[in-house]
Amino acid sequence: MLKAKFITAEEAAGYLKDGMTLCPVGMTLVSACESILKGIEASFLETGHPSNLTLLHSCGQSDRKDGIQHLAHEGLVKRIIGSHWGLQPRWMEMIANSQVEAYCLPQGQIAQLYRSMACGLPGKMSKVGLGTFVDPRYEGGKMNDRTKKLDDIVEIMEVHGEEYMFYREIPIDVCLIRGTECDEMGNLTTTEEAMKLEVLPAVLAAKRYGGKVIAQVKRVVQTGTLNPKDVTVPGVFIDGIVVCENPEQDHRQTSSWVFDPSYSGQARVPQNAIEPLPLNVRKFIGRRAVQEVYAGCVVNLGTGIPNDVIGNISNEEGINNDIMITVESGIYGGVQAGGIDFGIGRNLYAMIGHHEQMDYYNGAGVDITFMGFGELDGEGNINATKMGPRCTGCGGFIDITQNAKKVVFCGTFTAGGCEFSFENQRLTIVKEGRIRKMVGRAAQYSFNGKLAREKSQEVYVVTERAVFKLVPEGVMLTEIAPGIDLKTQVLDLMDFAPIISSELAPMDVGLFNQGPMNMKL
Repeated sequence: MLKAKFITAEEAAGYLKDGMTLCPVGMTLVSACESILKGIEASFLETGHPSNLTLLHSCGQSDRKDGIQHLAHEGLVKRIIGSHWGLQPRWMEMIANSQVEAYCLPQGQIAQLYRSMACGLPGKMSKVGLGTFVDPRYEGGKMNDRTKKLDDIVEIMEVHGEEYMFYREIPIDVCLIRGTECDEMGNLTTTEEAMKLEVLPAVLAAKRYGGKVIAQVKRVVQTGTLNPKDVTVPGVFIDGIVVCENPEQDHRQTSSWVFDPSYSGQARVPQNAIEPLPLNVRKFIGRRAVQEVYAGCVVNLGTGIPNDVIGNISNEEGINNDIMITVESGIYGGVQAGGIDFGIGRNLYAMIGHHEQMDYYNGAGVDITFMGFGELDGEGNINATKMGPRCTGCGGFIDITQNAKKVVFCGTFTAGGCEFSFENQRLTIVKEGRIRKMVGRAAQYSFNGKLAREKSQEVYVVTERAVFKLVPEGVMLTEIAPGIDLKTQVLDLMDFAPIISSELAPMDVGLFNQGPMNMKL
């Protein structure tokens, strides 16, 4: 009988030789192989090996302290190719200080690149990334001075007279995956994981190049006792299995929970058990954003304000069953967890693979996406990926916004210490932010406003004091909050002059309600 090979975390680290490409699969801390990542870190700190690795990852994989933060040591990784580092402070610091070569590519393109590599292709072509900082005619996804002098890993190609991005293959030497349990043959399930992710495509991509696959599991069961439909990866593709010795610490379902069955579909919690959020600036902005939905629409939530508040607001307003909320991780419906637990949700209706979700976002395009933003300029360009030296990366931002039918960017008007009061149905600026977000030119193009306007994409920017809309001529101011002075608290704090709508309207006073707005679709 075929038998799985069970190894220790220390032995798993030995599979990595200097200069190899390592590909861990996970999102936030979901499916992070903590035991193995700690083993790799310990080996490097003790022996100096493995060293000069290329770290390839589709999603951000940390909760600010664990996950691939364990690999953030100069010399351990020579090159990082990923999409998002917002929850990885050590990686952002290393990238900013040019201590590592750093390429940022769209999250969905990396996840789908695994599938392209798995089936023998030399890379992946896509419209996603054109006109953004990933486009080699702009920055080529190169995130620091050390990387700018290096070769591009993306290129422009033309097919039938149309331009496409071409994301080149990145051969994988070692792939790390995580599962709930495996049998003695190594067949692996992910039933208690809070996401499906792109586990099998990454595994098969590694196999295409003769790479090794190492898995971390909670437990081992007898061969033949697993439902074959529950097997995510057949055991013949797995070269070594680490059984986690301390699941409470190193095999948590996500950062905040060891295991909660309502996040993996084995249970549902009463809807009234989900507490409404208190009224604050994030909820205020989220409420105005939610006014853009309509019955039957499919919605995507990005990180930050959208994911943290919009699902909760929809639940409070009783419209959750009138719209379908999705997240790039592949979840449908329910109420989303936020912050360091981005990408998971309670009481879901469906869950598909991460790469499959990106097929939908890249192809048909979601009806409405809600995204955060860092800077807006007069052309409608958005920077959400690099603020000064701080490189958060794009995550799924580019994949989703380029093809969405309607885009609603959500954020405060200024940044850096702004404070607000919401009383008597008026907005009061208690303390103005130090940093202007309405700038003359966005520092990095995460979203190309000119291209969006040329294709008549519906785009809004919602802040606590003003709402803007992209129109063919530029950026139009369409709404202003009650209590806000147009000149001193909006126009004087912008580095470009917006078009002011002839029908400039006050924002809905219902946004100030302490209880529900009584929204109806």
